[in-house]
Amino acid sequence: MRIGTRAKKSLGQHWLVDRGVVRRIVDAAAIEPGLTVVEIGPGRGALTSALAERAPRLIAVEIDSALAAALREKYAGSPTVSVVEGDVLELAVEDILNRGDGGMPYIVVGNLPYFIGTAIVRKFLTAELRPERLVVMLQAEVAERMTAQAGEMSYLAVETQVYAEARLLFRIPARAFRPPPKVQSAVVRLDVRDSPDVEVDNHGSFLKLVQAGFAAPRKRLRNSLAVGLRVGAPEAGAILTDSGIDGDLRPQMLSLEDWRHIYYAWRRRTA
Repeated sequence: MRIGTRAKKSLGQHWLVDRGVVRRIVDAAAIEPGLTVVEIGPGRGALTSALAERAPRLIAVEIDSALAAALREKYAGSPTVSVVEGDVLELAVEDILNRGDGGMPYIVVGNLPYFIGTAIVRKFLTAELRPERLVVMLQAEVAERMTAQAGEMSYLAVETQVYAEARLLFRIPARAFRPPPKVQSAVVRLDVRDSPDVEVDNHGSFLKLVQAGFAAPRKRLRNSLAVGLRVGAPEAGAILTDSGIDGDLRPQMLSLEDWRHIYYAWRRRTA
């Protein structure tokens, strides 16, 4: 995904200035000896300064050339801080670590741009070189959806929780930024699993099936799945019957294990 000029300017539009919030984010990151910390979108460096005090190795990834130059100048005398200029969505994780003189294990911390926050999270959760955890600030609505449990699940929640244990840590008031944004923010912690939490033969196909199940989330599961798979309601109902899942439920009611049962019932019928 390429970020255009207008989007680039918006990345630094709201600056985090509350030192108490900065301290809470850094504490939540639980930085340990031997860890590389990758900060996404450091901007003017409020969070960077606090991370630099604790991180054995800090790599700040900044897309804005002027901001990156200012950070390089500020940390020119620091042997533990590196600034990598570039679009985090286009840079390979290995490239980020190599250019920043970092390595495994690593964690990701940052105030993520609202409009690409989920794409950034997805990039690191599905990377070949995955972090131990992510502690990131997102739009509060997105953070709530990402960390929701069965009963309020969305596709984003399933996708995230397949790869990580997800917790919403705390919300951040608008007054913590200058200028204050019109949307609320929240910090989430994603502890990345050693292996995906759903035992299936193909996690890509599994997530496509789940995405199909949420095609019409306000409808009952039988009808939503039919829309997503582009089949008739009777065929979708037969898949659900085979899986032992009630087709009258709403998609948000299902757990990861429920989706696993549906996935294998679907595979058996399409094999």
